[in-house]
Amino acid sequence: MSEATIVSVRKTGQIWPPGAHHDLVPHGRTSHDNSFHGDHLDGHFPGTPPTYGYDADRAEEQRRHHDILPYIDDSPSSSPHLSSKSRSSRDTLSSGSLESSKSTECDLEKGLEMRKWVLSGILATEETYLSHLEALLLPMKPLKAAATTSQPVLTVPQIETIFFKVPELYEIHREFYDGLFPRVQQWSHHQRVGDLFQKLASQLGVYRAFVDNYELAVETAEKCCQANTQFAEISENLKVRSPKDSKDQTKKSGLLNLPIVMCTVHMYMYKINISTSTAVLQDLLKHTPTSHPDHPLLQDALRISQNFLSSINEETTPRRQSMTVKKGESRQLLRDSFMVELVEGARKLRHVFLFTDLLLCAKLKKQIGGKNQQYDSKWYIPLTELAFQGPEETEPLTIPQVPDEELDAMKVKISHLRSEIQREKRGNKGSKVIDRLKKKLSEQESLLLLTSPSLPIRVYNKNGKSYSFLIASDYERAEWREIMKEQQKKCLKTSSLTSMELQMLTSSCVKLQTVHHIPLSINKEEDESPGLHGFLNVIVHSASGLKQSLNLYCTLEVDSFGFFSNKAKTRVYRYTTEPKWNEEFEIELEGSQTLRLLCFEKCYNKTKPNKEDGEGTDRIMGKGQIPLDPPTLQGKDWQRTVIPMNGIEVKLSMKFTSREFSLKRMPSRKPMGVFGVKISTVTRRERSKVPYIVRQCLEEIERRGLEEVGIYRVSGVATDIQALKTAFDTNHKDVSVMMSEMDVNAIAGTLKLYFRELPEPLFTDDLYPNFAGGITLSDSVAKESCMLNLLLSLPEPNLVTFLFLLDHMKRVAEKESVNKMSLHNLATVFGPTLLRPSEKDSKIPTNPTQPISMGDSWSLEVMAQVQVLLYFLQLETIPTPDSKRQSILFSTEV
Repeated sequence: MSEATIVSVRKTGQIWPPGAHHDLVPHGRTSHDNSFHGDHLDGHFPGTPPTYGYDADRAEEQRRHHDILPYIDDSPSSSPHLSSKSRSSRDTLSSGSLESSKSTECDLEKGLEMRKWVLSGILATEETYLSHLEALLLPMKPLKAAATTSQPVLTVPQIETIFFKVPELYEIHREFYDGLFPRVQQWSHHQRVGDLFQKLASQLGVYRAFVDNYELAVETAEKCCQANTQFAEISENLKVRSPKDSKDQTKKSGLLNLPIVMCTVHMYMYKINISTSTAVLQDLLKHTPTSHPDHPLLQDALRISQNFLSSINEETTPRRQSMTVKKGESRQLLRDSFMVELVEGARKLRHVFLFTDLLLCAKLKKQIGGKNQQYDSKWYIPLTELAFQGPEETEPLTIPQVPDEELDAMKVKISHLRSEIQREKRGNKGSKVIDRLKKKLSEQESLLLLTSPSLPIRVYNKNGKSYSFLIASDYERAEWREIMKEQQKKCLKTSSLTSMELQMLTSSCVKLQTVHHIPLSINKEEDESPGLHGFLNVIVHSASGLKQSLNLYCTLEVDSFGFFSNKAKTRVYRYTTEPKWNEEFEIELEGSQTLRLLCFEKCYNKTKPNKEDGEGTDRIMGKGQIPLDPPTLQGKDWQRTVIPMNGIEVKLSMKFTSREFSLKRMPSRKPMGVFGVKISTVTRRERSKVPYIVRQCLEEIERRGLEEVGIYRVSGVATDIQALKTAFDTNHKDVSVMMSEMDVNAIAGTLKLYFRELPEPLFTDDLYPNFAGGITLSDSVAKESCMLNLLLSLPEPNLVTFLFLLDHMKRVAEKESVNKMSLHNLATVFGPTLLRPSEKDSKIPTNPTQPISMGDSWSLEVMAQVQVLLYFLQLETIPTPDSKRQSILFSTEV
């Protein structure tokens, strides 16, 4: 019998690299063009060992014979599957050894041969198992890479669900096989294998996680095959070579679809690796002399396996597909996420798990001394007892708000730390310095994630006790509500857990979780995309697919610093089935990777009570998202796309401008107009102290925009802004009429655009370095003297225009309780616009090799620009000399 009968051959094109007979199992991986051939194995196994196969009836008889524990889904051991012939031979040898009171040399030789046969059977099983695991792994990497592009085959959550724990299983068994194979080749009485089995037994937990997720993985794979033809084709063409194929290299590998391969892996885990795990160890122990060094190691491996199995064993039949609860019902994890819980007014970071029958809130324990991740249960609610609306007497929810200036300060610190880390890496500094910076960065990012969310989602148990979470985006809040409500319809029985059951469920969350890390920089892969930094112009064109006429509007969300936030909102399109907004927005991106869109039905009945605490009266009609793919968006052309959502389709166009281009001030080349023309030229032409465009915009905003929520921060419609720009540039006689009919955010956007397009900042290029230096002075008297002298050194049109704008911003801030615009918010919006220097004086590289990020030097400049403007906003009065004051007060042209 050829050696390939005992140890099957690696197939060409699989993950393992080639090797000669003296080094058949190298530890590194090479390209898929390499192969591993069984020809090198010939002649190493003397004798004619039996073939090995799995015999379910014989295995069951053996289990009864050995009186072992009932098998379940958590054993990692591979087993030899002896045919009836081989088992008969073994039984004969064993009985012969029992009949003899003394160990003879013949008995030792037979025992040695039997150990080799058992181990050879294990290798054969491992070959088949690894082949199926490799077949699953081969498409995983390209699917992951495609998930970050504009045309993903599968989403990241789908990939993580389908291939959950497969890489870990492969590494465990590859390491076991790599260790066992050369030892069996060089077989002798003194050869040791017990350490390999001992290590394998210590990794039992991975199996439980795989099997618990198995049903969901197969279901997800089948759904994806039905919905995605590209994935279906990939699934249908997985290549798996079986041991018998390896004999004839001319035969093609077998083609199986992904669910079948997953099912096979699952079967091997149940019927082969798990059901006979203790039998394998008992077989080896039976033929291993007590004096052999392997004997105590194999005994220890058997003890670990039995203890682990008995601690989680609940039934005597194969039963785990997710988690088993009473009466054989299955509990599956539907969704999990890190959330902020509001506990007695304090924000607490939690990990929330939604199962098919209950909602569990857990706290992540601190990891000490390299221990594995662990959770503490805080509370749970059976879905049959969960409600979104509380009793009448429920107190309204009070959400502690963190001032925007504090959040912005955190972002600046995060940007600065990221920049320092990159600088240290480029300088090849010691790891201790980088580790210290990373620790500080994680602290700041954790604090930002804890303090940023403000949208509540409140749930109640049957006794009326409420639990409140804060979420950063409407999109995620809607997703959680939808999936909980949908599952409540399917859940008919109440799940009541004992303290032990609750502890077991919480412990299993470590293996079941799909969101493994808090979204911090330290948890990101080195090669993970940093996202886009710059400005994204989005045109929301229209929507189709509505079945009835509604009042509709859309909102846009993008991610930055680990969470999503609302960035823009269209106007309401009244009572139609085909709204045509055709509105353009400019959205600032800070490491963003995804754009989300939500479509709402506007409710004008202000007296309508909120059915659910924290939820507005406007109803979400649909939601969708698209990845922001850098290669696709780097071009200058508009990219058209469609976002499908619940039967509705919304058409969009997008264009991205990187920060290095969007921050440039262009030299003045226009003889006429006001945009892009020096302020001195405009005021001289108009014979005024303050440009007409500034006066008109501020007058209209003060007339009807002081109580507009987010005035100056909410994006205006780009097409309206461009229309006003053209009107002011051409001195259109009806510009004031146009302004009265436009959304006030468009007027605010026009004013910001005017200051942004000035060829020189309002604070001038010459004085900018002095302003940036003066704001850093620690002595308050020296700072005030320096800053005021610099301010009064500005050219008269610049100074008068700034003071005119300054008074307006203070009046806006007086309405902060309504419009949510504090002095700091206004300084954040206008600081860079009024102070950012021209290209020649900017520290931003002209031709950067990488997209400018929040971690580069510009973030420190932005911080200085915000602080300069905030300083003047916080001064009660600007003491000006008489000559300046007279000029300002008696300028009737203003």
